[in-house]
Amino acid sequence: MITETHGLRLYDYAASANCFKVRLLLAQLRQPYDRVPIDIFAGDTLTDDFHAKNPARSTPVLQIGESTYLSESNAILFFLAQGTPFLPDEPLLRAEVVRWLIFEQTDVMMTVGGLRFRLVTGRLRPDDPDAIRRRNAGEEALELLDQHVRARRFLAGDRYSIADIAVYGYTHVAPEAGFELSRYPAVEAWLRAVEEQPHFVNDLAPYPENARPGAGRSIYD
Repeated sequence: MITETHGLRLYDYAASANCFKVRLLLAQLRQPYDRVPIDIFAGDTLTDDFHAKNPARSTPVLQIGESTYLSESNAILFFLAQGTPFLPDEPLLRAEVVRWLIFEQTDVMMTVGGLRFRLVTGRLRPDDPDAIRRRNAGEEALELLDQHVRARRFLAGDRYSIADIAVYGYTHVAPEAGFELSRYPAVEAWLRAVEEQPHFVNDLAPYPENARPGAGRSIYD
C-alpha cells in the first residue's frame, strides 16, 4: 500500500468518471491525499503548467512526491492498489484484472462513457450516426459484462478489485446515455454489490454548463 510519505496529490475533474474511479479507490484505501480541482472546460488543462504534468492534457493526474506524475486512470488504479486486497498477487488473477482494465477503456469508456459525454453536453443528438454507433457498441459491451457476472459476484477471481472499480465508473451512469440497465439484470446486481463495499463513495458530479460546445475552452473544442 502507498504510504503517506509519498505525498499524493490528485489533479482531477469532478464530472469525469475516470477521475471518480481514482477517488473511489483512494476512499476505500483510506489513503490521504491532496485534491486539486481541474476545470477542463475553463482551460485549466491548456496551460503550460498542466502540459508539464501531462502532455496529453487529460485528467486524472496523480502526483507522487515532488516531481513524479502518473496519468491514465487505470494506470493510477494499478499503482495505488499494489500490495492491497484490491489487486491480487497471483499472476493469472492479476492478468485477469488487467484484462478488465483494458476492456473498460476500450469497450466501456469509449462507447458508454463517450456517448454519455456527447449527449449530456449537447455534442450529439441521439439519432446522429456516431451516437447510434456508440450505442450499438455499448450494448454489446453491456451484454458481454452481463454474461460474465451472471455466474460470479465480481469481475476477477470473484473478489472485489480495481477491475470492478474501473468498470463501475462509466457503467453505473449508462442510463444517462440512454442505456436501459434493466435489460442487464446481472449487471444491476453487480453494481449493487460494488456499492455495498466498505467505504464506498459516489461523488461524481454532473457536467456543468461550461461543458457545452462553445461555452468554454478545452481540448474538446
